[in-house]
Amino acid sequence: MSASAVRGPSRLLGTVLRTSASSRAGAWVCRRCASTATLSNYSAGSKSYLVQRSLNRRWQQRRGAAGAAAAMLEEAQDDSLSQETIIHNLSTQEAHRLSRVRNIGIAAHIDSGKTTATERVLFYTGRIKAIHEVRGKDAVGAKMDSMDLEREKGITIQSAATFCDWVKKEDGKDETYHINLIDTPGHIDFTIEVERALRVLDGAVMILCAVSGVQSQTITVDRQMRRYNVPRITFINKMDRMGANPFKAIDQINKKLKIAAAAVQVPIGSEDEFSGIVDLVTMKTYYAEGARGEIIVTKDEIPAEVQELARERRAMLIESLADVDEEMANLFLDEQEPTVEQLKEAIRRATISLRFTPVFVGSALADKFVQPMLDGVCDYLPNPAEVSNTALDRRQKEAAVKLIPYNSLPFVGLAFKLEESNFGQLTYIRVYQGKLTKGLNVFNARTDKRVKIPRIVRMHSNEMEEVTEIGAGEICAVFGVECASGDTFTDGQLAYTMTSMYVPEPVISLSIKPKNNKDLQNFSKAIARFQREDPTFRVHFDAESGQTIISGMGELHLEVYVERMRREYSVDCETGQPQVAYRETITEKVEFDHLLKKQTGGAGDYARVMGWMEPTGNLEGNHFEEQVVGGSISEKFLFACQKGFMQACEQGPLIGHKVLGASMVVNDGATHMTDSSEMAFKIATQQAFRKAYMQSQPVILEPLMKTVVTAPTEFQGNVVGLLQKRNAVINDTEVGVDDFTVWADASLNGMFGFSGNLRAATQGKGEFSMEFSHYERAPMQLQKELVAKYQKAQAERSKK
Repeated sequence: MSASAVRGPSRLLGTVLRTSASSRAGAWVCRRCASTATLSNYSAGSKSYLVQRSLNRRWQQRRGAAGAAAAMLEEAQDDSLSQETIIHNLSTQEAHRLSRVRNIGIAAHIDSGKTTATERVLFYTGRIKAIHEVRGKDAVGAKMDSMDLEREKGITIQSAATFCDWVKKEDGKDETYHINLIDTPGHIDFTIEVERALRVLDGAVMILCAVSGVQSQTITVDRQMRRYNVPRITFINKMDRMGANPFKAIDQINKKLKIAAAAVQVPIGSEDEFSGIVDLVTMKTYYAEGARGEIIVTKDEIPAEVQELARERRAMLIESLADVDEEMANLFLDEQEPTVEQLKEAIRRATISLRFTPVFVGSALADKFVQPMLDGVCDYLPNPAEVSNTALDRRQKEAAVKLIPYNSLPFVGLAFKLEESNFGQLTYIRVYQGKLTKGLNVFNARTDKRVKIPRIVRMHSNEMEEVTEIGAGEICAVFGVECASGDTFTDGQLAYTMTSMYVPEPVISLSIKPKNNKDLQNFSKAIARFQREDPTFRVHFDAESGQTIISGMGELHLEVYVERMRREYSVDCETGQPQVAYRETITEKVEFDHLLKKQTGGAGDYARVMGWMEPTGNLEGNHFEEQVVGGSISEKFLFACQKGFMQACEQGPLIGHKVLGASMVVNDGATHMTDSSEMAFKIATQQAFRKAYMQSQPVILEPLMKTVVTAPTEFQGNVVGLLQKRNAVINDTEVGVDDFTVWADASLNGMFGFSGNLRAATQGKGEFSMEFSHYERAPMQLQKELVAKYQKAQAERSKK
């Protein structure tokens, strides 16, 4: 890195980001056309300068500034590209554009009101002209639930993207904010939709029910937000419901989610009498008027019955901020009352730094106070320039590099969602750096293939609006780009790749086949499409049984795909019984010495492998290691040994399921001059694996599910009895005013059919959710049954 860069990164950024004219004048240019070399100060008389001058002028104009900027960014140290430096060096036009952009998602537990709240956001911003309910009587359904299946079931299955403009009053003037919004599912079976949305968003609105507070999926959503460092504001919904208690929900956020939370509003009235809110920052009162609550009336007077509550909660807000924000702590210790601006700035700093979440209250279904929550999105969630995003530079051993949201820099974007449409594959892309323009040639970092962008659209649920370009920090969709979810795209100037989203492993499988053979082609098309769109939907062909096996996150997950096959591809399918994704592991160390020796007249097979197998001590994966001394096995044969071991772990000898937690060490062996081959060592390793495996006291592991059941209090005994019959371990119970919640660890195998039993035991009023927790040793009786069943099936197949 140059000395000037060390002395003043801001000045260097400003120099490099000026027009390409400075490059042509001999100030800063690249030695290499790939725009990734160090920068040199060329003199007009040097030979290099003459070579540079002889290059095509059009190439210089196009590559000069962007190439120099790219080279500088690759050399700059991480601390010289702080968010403050990035924001400081934005042009006035870019700074204003980005400051008015918000990329947000709405996430929550199922039935907390995410889609209902999104419908109000679209209505109040003028994006839609009428409100339709999720389970409305007009048979239209909410705008963001575009699938017929979503409208019928009343749940969100796929995340849906839209955009809208919110006009907010600031210092007496109207300021327009552009909001890119993604509505996500609440059901745990569709958790990948939440993962990929949060991967590309800058902020989120976490919605809680005012009655239920923090629920099981709320905890999952919180974990996902932390995984991707997503700041959030909280909206406590359903304030008009009986038993609504926002302050109980706030206490649960602090205790269960372990993030500082405090109300920035308090309600006026509760349940049926919920009529207004007091803003604790400005100490003003808001009332909702109009047919759909579209008019927010502001008053300076606070009703007498909530004045004391407002003062107490404002003091708690300031105290909570003082614990997480240094400037507010200084004011607090000096016993100074913060101004409105100081309070807003402290909330914003603490929220963006992931140390605090401001809490809003309202009722989306009753059309009350979604607009102040929108103001909170603009006031407290970050714009794209305030969020640190990184990529890995493949030219620098995958060193982490910051992505800068300048339109003038080389393009970098991430494909986070794929969707089939009438016009072909639709690919959702978040633009992190540079501009994506129609007709641009982009490179897929995974495949190194170039593709031209024929069409760019902004999405509004299932509707599209065509555009010619998208700037840094924005979200769009493109047609005609063959890729996979999680692929990184660049314009070819940078060798960057971005980390993809976390994809959980499936926990349930079932066999599937079309009822009519004539539907095989459409069946194959549907399977291929669903796999491409959903990374948690897995398909494999079981050669032994001749069956197609689909795997997913739960029964509902697979049911939805079977139904979509029928509706979208006219393929009726037969499915087998759900199968649990068991795993196998070993418990003891075993040494092996295996020789593969075959002579068939010509070239034979010869491979000898020696070593040991032992448990790794955890169930996160498998481990292979070579400790060969003296070259008794060559490097290429050792690679074949590793490959053989990994393939053997895909199908354990005990019941044919994947192996976890096994380690193989090869420390010696022997080869033959003519008969040894990679295939021979691969087979020898697999044979040694099977032999040693059965001597190492293998056991079967079953998936345990974090199970949460909520039902009216009078059914508590029935619910606990149901769980105990399934050998579930109850970890916690919480009894509320009208209902109770039970947290338990339950075997997935024992939970089949639980939904119907719960409905019967609670008169249809109970609900439950399950999420994979961990693998644990299965009961011995179940292990014996599974082994006997597998051996019987193997014997029957060998007879055929």
